[in-house]
Amino acid sequence: MVKFGVIGAGSWGSALAYYLGRLGFPTRLWVREEEVLSNLLQTRVNHTFLPGYEFPVTVTFHRTIPEVINDSEVIFVAVPSQFCRQIYHRMDEHLSKNQLVVSLTKGLEQKTFKTMTEVMEEVFSAARKPKLGVLSGPSFAREVAAGHPTALVLACRDQSLARQLQETISSRQLRIYTSTDLVGVELGGAVKNVLAIAAGISVGLGYGYNSRATLITRGLVEMTKLGQALGARKETFCGLAGLGDLVLTCTSELSRNYRVGLELTRGKSLRQILSEMKMVAEGVRNTLTVHKLALHKKVEMPICHQVYEVLYRGKPAHKALEELMSRSLKEEKT
Repeated sequence: MVKFGVIGAGSWGSALAYYLGRLGFPTRLWVREEEVLSNLLQTRVNHTFLPGYEFPVTVTFHRTIPEVINDSEVIFVAVPSQFCRQIYHRMDEHLSKNQLVVSLTKGLEQKTFKTMTEVMEEVFSAARKPKLGVLSGPSFAREVAAGHPTALVLACRDQSLARQLQETISSRQLRIYTSTDLVGVELGGAVKNVLAIAAGISVGLGYGYNSRATLITRGLVEMTKLGQALGARKETFCGLAGLGDLVLTCTSELSRNYRVGLELTRGKSLRQILSEMKMVAEGVRNTLTVHKLALHKKVEMPICHQVYEVLYRGKPAHKALEELMSRSLKEEKT
């Protein structure tokens, strides 16, 4: 029986631990917040991030990272991108080469523009460096916990290792596809968060399905261009980690990033919006990182640029849309 560890008890980390536990796998969940941990130990329900779901007895809750890592064959890390490097440092001395560490984070490191697996490569000691992977795709945590049919993509450089985990955790509720394109899978998860903010702004301004379809389609082009500039495969962005996750987050208020865009059109400041959210909206930080990365790689990303202008330069949302629609006309290229 495979033993799993999950670092991070936010909504997605909790949902995955709940899912693995329901499959019968021994699963250890690291909980940072004392209040959440106390609640879980007393009631077995994460009332803050995954209310309504009582964890099975196969899931245990832990205060320290070593308790979760030791003896776990596969370790999932579900931590916001700005905290990942420090968490990886805390994990490092407890890891071994026979383990697999899988990132669930949909963001880039702000200072270095690195993906989370690239940060892991830098932080984890060569002598005990585990195998690395990333799991991404269209997946609201509550729907995974509820057992709604969901498909995700697992990217590992070692395809045989990816297939092993694919066969282990796939079920009638969760279908796993495999890939070797770590950069593409991780970048798709980061850029779609920026585009989800744009979609929320569009809806908040009163525009309909035509506008949203345009944002999704042209946003996919921007995502793909940046990905190819970083060495990712074009076809990755037509799959679950690209188009799939993009459609999901641009069409539902369950998306935190979509809600950020929506609330901006209702007169709230970005600071106020973020202070009212329990969970991190990765798209806010991703916007700044993607903007700088696009400039560095000389990739034109007009939608992401306008989101940056709205969030960080105070540009009125309607003005940003006007500039997008008045750009010089050109041939469609994907």
